[in-house]
Amino acid sequence: MPSFDQSKAYAAQEEVFFDDGREVELLHFVYGKPDLEQIRGSPSKVLQAIDDFGRTKKYLMNVGEDKGKIVTDLIAEVKPQTMVELGGYIGYSCILFGDAVRKSGGKRYYSLERNPEFGAVIASLVDLAGLSDVVKVAIGSSDYSIKRLHDAGELKHIDLMFLDHYKPAYRPDLKLCEELKLVTPGSVLAADNVITPGNPPYLEYVRASVEQKRKWLEQSNGTGADPDARVGQKHINQYAKRGESTALNTSPGNPNLVYESKLNHSFEPTGDPDAIEVSRCTGEESG
Repeated sequence: MPSFDQSKAYAAQEEVFFDDGREVELLHFVYGKPDLEQIRGSPSKVLQAIDDFGRTKKYLMNVGEDKGKIVTDLIAEVKPQTMVELGGYIGYSCILFGDAVRKSGGKRYYSLERNPEFGAVIASLVDLAGLSDVVKVAIGSSDYSIKRLHDAGELKHIDLMFLDHYKPAYRPDLKLCEELKLVTPGSVLAADNVITPGNPPYLEYVRASVEQKRKWLEQSNGTGADPDARVGQKHINQYAKRGESTALNTSPGNPNLVYESKLNHSFEPTGDPDAIEVSRCTGEESG
């Protein structure tokens, strides 16, 4: 197990830790920096400014440096032409990974964010970092944006996908990408927060055999609907404050896809233990 440097820990996570105005406070904090012109055009310096806010002002639910390195190392290995993140929040992962994708020769990084206010923060910080040529921000529920980009012919294949959004949607959204043939043999998945707070339905799926996934599909009468109670009521009700729907897509997925999945232990920005589950789609069995 790696160790965590407590000197770089974020402020403690509060009971209410997002969507309370801190996202706009972050923008004012970054744009109020006296060295703004040195920050402009530098992804690393924008990330440093975000980390500074998270350490000295208020907690931010970012992937952070430690888990972020797992994914940037993966990007350097996979060299994705197209990478997709589900859940952009304020753009930390988008800037960190979008920069890595560009450095590895990739063409497009899609950041899918449900909340339009968060999406505006992402776009502003991406522009400040000088990454607007690579990053495209899409606003809307993750399944809606996936289908919209696919139907428009913009998103044809996902080489690498980072899942860090509404926890009950991890498994259904992966299955939607399978059904649309966006995720195929050769695609790689990196899922955040699989320990803190945890995501048993997602881990169960990517670690399951083809035979087991076929049985689940038969038992669901072909609808592919996923029970999500194991994710926890707090996360199921995440959008209740705004009265938004928590309905999930019911894609059957492609149970014939084979994944090799590995848990990579690391830490939240606060120092709390967490992990990234990296799943590689290695093949497809005949039906």
